[in-house]
Amino acid sequence: MTLTHNHIRIDDINIHYVESGPQAAQQPLETIVFLHGFPEFWGTWDKQLAFFSQHYRVIAPDLPGYNLSDKPNNIAFYALPNLINVMSKLIAALSPDRPVTLVAHDWGGAIAWPLAAFKPHLIRQLVILNAAHPSTFTREMINNPHQRSKSDYIHQLIGKDGENLLTQDNYRYLTNNILQCENGTFFTADVIASYRQVWQHPGAVNGMLQYYRAMPQLAAKETLEAPDESDKRTTSASQIKPTSEINIPNIRINIPTLVLWGEQDLAFVNENLNGLTDYVPDCTIKRFPNTSHWIQHEQPDEVNLAINEFINSSK
Repeated sequence: MTLTHNHIRIDDINIHYVESGPQAAQQPLETIVFLHGFPEFWGTWDKQLAFFSQHYRVIAPDLPGYNLSDKPNNIAFYALPNLINVMSKLIAALSPDRPVTLVAHDWGGAIAWPLAAFKPHLIRQLVILNAAHPSTFTREMINNPHQRSKSDYIHQLIGKDGENLLTQDNYRYLTNNILQCENGTFFTADVIASYRQVWQHPGAVNGMLQYYRAMPQLAAKETLEAPDESDKRTTSASQIKPTSEINIPNIRINIPTLVLWGEQDLAFVNENLNGLTDYVPDCTIKRFPNTSHWIQHEQPDEVNLAINEFINSSK
């Protein structure tokens, strides 16, 4: 696989992406776009890029705020409606003549779900890896104390010391608390070193945190600690709400969708899959019982085969 590194300007923001594909393709290729999540970068998809570049044009951007993409300081940039707008323009610019297959994980999935709902002409198929649907996730935040407990870490990230928390002791919080696999062999010293290089880019940690700071609604901490008034420096006063004031968004998707789900996810309860077809009627769910949030790392071959089968079955 030969990767080319490129930048494209979308709404005055330079977005870095890598691209690859078969070297001797005689006709326009179908395009697969991969969106990573927190706290990663395009390299999270290395096994998928190597596999699918044999027969497809593959593209993996660094999300804005990450790695080699621009890192706007304005928190409004990271509001979900704007991210949907920016990423939809990116897809349209990179594949102007035909819709793409969109594959997304974690925060990439948080963008991909509503992007597929509101910009369906851009996407032929959607593949989601361990990213809860906005409607079922909000439902679980309201009704499921276990989900609220799993989401308590977000309050640390949006607090006034969030950036220091992530950077101190050579990014110990990220390596010890976030990048935790059921298969402990993936996040080797070399892999962690490559991630530290990504996090060391000026403004990168702040950029990653902006996604959480711009979340429109977040349940109060399950631990019921008194709120820290100084945290309002980084988050709006209306962001943290009692569950009685949280609204469930109605995000309905009418394109073929595959959900690959590691059931040992530290961030999401498995109940997020319940009732998913109420919002995504043409949805296939494949569960991985002994796999964590980092499914594409732990089960790369199984993930690649599942995506490939899904793409071919939808042609």
